[in-house]
Amino acid sequence: MRAETQTIVSDIEKSLELLRQRMNWETAQHRLEEFNARVEDPNLWDDPEKAQALMKDRQALVDSIAVHDSIRQELSDNAELIELGEMEDDQEVVAEAETALRALKERAAEKELEALLNGEADSNDTFLEINAGAGGTEACDWAQMLQRMYVRWAEKRGYKVELQSEEPGAEAGIKSCAYKITGHNAYGWLKSESGVHRLVRISPFGKGTRETSFASVWVYPVVDDNIDIDVNPADIRIDTYRSSGAGGQHVNTTDSAVRITHHPTGIVVTSSEKSQHQNRDIAMKALKSRLYQLELDRRNAAINEAHENKGSAGWGNQIRSYVLQPYQMVKDLRTEHETSDTQGVLDGNLDGFMAATLAMDVSGKSRAEAAAEG
Repeated sequence: MRAETQTIVSDIEKSLELLRQRMNWETAQHRLEEFNARVEDPNLWDDPEKAQALMKDRQALVDSIAVHDSIRQELSDNAELIELGEMEDDQEVVAEAETALRALKERAAEKELEALLNGEADSNDTFLEINAGAGGTEACDWAQMLQRMYVRWAEKRGYKVELQSEEPGAEAGIKSCAYKITGHNAYGWLKSESGVHRLVRISPFGKGTRETSFASVWVYPVVDDNIDIDVNPADIRIDTYRSSGAGGQHVNTTDSAVRITHHPTGIVVTSSEKSQHQNRDIAMKALKSRLYQLELDRRNAAINEAHENKGSAGWGNQIRSYVLQPYQMVKDLRTEHETSDTQGVLDGNLDGFMAATLAMDVSGKSRAEAAAEG
């Protein structure tokens, strides 16, 4: 086996080892047997909330074991094919198996990162808000570009994307928008995107000058039904209003949009895409999720400090810079991860940035720092 292929095999084996560590491999089978025994209990659904939590935990363990075993089996099969191909001097078989191993390495690395998504709410669905910042019409256009970027990212992952509210810009783009994104680990992947995003480009609005625009992104988990968030009715104000849209037959003619303001925290959430009753329910769930996010922040000093220092959407507060002129570069200022494929990023290719942030959250070091030490 060639040295390069041996390195790939070694990398896959390291990913498998991390997967085993994350699921406590020594006890995994025993825990699964216990889950299966409890699932067969005829009284299980007497307490639906506990039953749902049990089924969720069992499925997570089943999925983790299946992923590990699938990667291990594919590694073994292709290693055997390479050995057989080398013995029979069949280079076509060897080449195909090596190609499969390279793809398996990428898959194993992704599953390794997903195994690190073990925070309290990482597996939850998520809310995503985008707000135009400093820069006027340019910023509104930039906010809409981010909107497209995240929708494309979510759709590529097979997540369900639901628009909650949208406010158009005065001349172009959007002032703000909010989405609910549904799918396993949606919050865990997207949480690192919270912060200010900065764009540098030649203005597309006839100025011909280089402009800098800002927009803020806010991500918070959808609260599970079994998480109780108490909202005092005296602490909130609920307003209804006529939503502003692009016009046409679907523009609202009644005050169906809902805005909820939480006085103690200053949190404001809106929903304008459904009926007034549905919008009220959606907005209340979003408020509870925002309050839950604040509680998560309080438990984690590092996250809390980052939240407090987030500041306004302007200079000095950005987490990522997107430069389209005079050169092409997207760079995350926390991890130093960067790429010159700006169009790919704007088309939703964000996994590299998310993975780098997740890896840094675990190690406490950026990829550059880890490489320098290694």
